[in-house]
Amino acid sequence: MKEIKAIIQPFVLERVLDALNELDGLPGVTISEVLGWGRLPERRQKHDVIHAGHGLSKKSKLEIVVDDARADAVLQAIRKAAHTGNAGDGKIFVYEVAQIVRIRTGEQGADAI
Repeated sequence: MKEIKAIIQPFVLERVLDALNELDGLPGVTISEVLGWGRLPERRQKHDVIHAGHGLSKKSKLEIVVDDARADAVLQAIRKAAHTGNAGDGKIFVYEVAQIVRIRTGEQGADAI
C-alpha cells in the first residue's frame, strides 16, 4: 500500500480532483489547506501570508492511500492536472504504508482502504 501526498497550488485543486474522479476505484482523498515556502527566493517575496515574520504561500495538500497497483496512476493524474510549468507547482511524495485500520469496523490492511 502507498500513501501519496501532494502539495499543489490551490487554484488547480478542482482540476486535480476532476482527474482523480476519473480513476476507477479510488477510495477517497483528504484535503488540507497548508502554508509553506519553496526554495526560490523570488517566490518567497510573493507571499500570501505573513506568519511570525515569514512570507508563506497558501497551498493545498492531498493525502491518498491506495494499493500498490494504483499508485502510479494516481501520481500521474495529480502531476498532469497540477502542472502549469511555473515555479510553485508543488511536489508529490509517495510513502510505503505499514498498516491501516478502519476504526469503525476494525478491518485491517488493504480491506481498510
